[in-house]
Amino acid sequence: MERAIKLIKNRSDIGAGTRGSDLGIDAIEIAAINKKSDYFNRFPFEDVKTHNESIYDKNKNTFAKRIEHVVEQCTRVSYAVKNNLENNFFPLVLSGDHSSALGTISGIKAVYPTKTLGVIWIDAHADLHSPYTSPSGNIHGMPLAAALNEDNLDCKVNTVAPETELHWQSMKNIGVKGPKIKPENLIYFGVRDTEEAEDKQIEKLKIKNYKVDEVRYRGLQTCVAEALSKLAGCDLIYVSFDVDSMDCDMISYGTGTPVSKGFDQHEIVAIINQIIATKKVACLEVVEVNPLLDTKGNKMAETAFEVLEKVTDTIDVWIA
Repeated sequence: MERAIKLIKNRSDIGAGTRGSDLGIDAIEIAAINKKSDYFNRFPFEDVKTHNESIYDKNKNTFAKRIEHVVEQCTRVSYAVKNNLENNFFPLVLSGDHSSALGTISGIKAVYPTKTLGVIWIDAHADLHSPYTSPSGNIHGMPLAAALNEDNLDCKVNTVAPETELHWQSMKNIGVKGPKIKPENLIYFGVRDTEEAEDKQIEKLKIKNYKVDEVRYRGLQTCVAEALSKLAGCDLIYVSFDVDSMDCDMISYGTGTPVSKGFDQHEIVAIINQIIATKKVACLEVVEVNPLLDTKGNKMAETAFEVLEKVTDTIDVWIA
């Protein structure tokens, strides 16, 4: 049976600190329409139920805002990814905020609990905080800590309520119990905006970060090939593309946490396509387009769609 792409649309932004990434998928679809592309008619899709109204609830979990609802949302994403993998689809996940990545990773592991999963995280941020270290309490900064099952108590600054701790334990055990990935199987591309607690974790766990300057100095193909060599023992790879990995001054500020001096869209396409060429990619996710923050019309969504369209063509050829 041939595999086919399935678009999983997760319009949730409850893990972010700023509203608007729930509109990112619609903004990307508008970009496709304006380009006269039939992209969103070419593939079957599934809408994941959201809980965005919880943004108006009184927040009781200061250091992990709306965590009970984020757990619920990540569980929904996990089920969607799991079901589509089991039905021989390639899940191409379009999400609002980046907390969704925990659900995606958990869904992959639920289908392949004995396989080794590698993660390539293309992002301006490390997303390694836990409720014990987070300066903001926004859970889109925590998905990798949950996937690694790392609390980073050595850097603890927050006294977390017992209720929050229970939800955090639930979050770490979505899909399958315990860690979903090992630190040596996590590789960053473009991370350049971190806090001290994350820096210490990156050093302690020896997580490789291919910074933008290194990629340009050593060569993109060389760095990606080296990264893939580090993941040679992985059976599967998950690629997570946060649009804030791109340069906000060059592209646009249409994302919740924009950071200067990032990649351009052509570099992102080249990185992802080289990873897809391994034929190990189990899932690709695109996150954090926020049209409400875009000062250049719909530029971020247009650029995200340019990337999406080009890497999808590569996936299409591979799985055909």
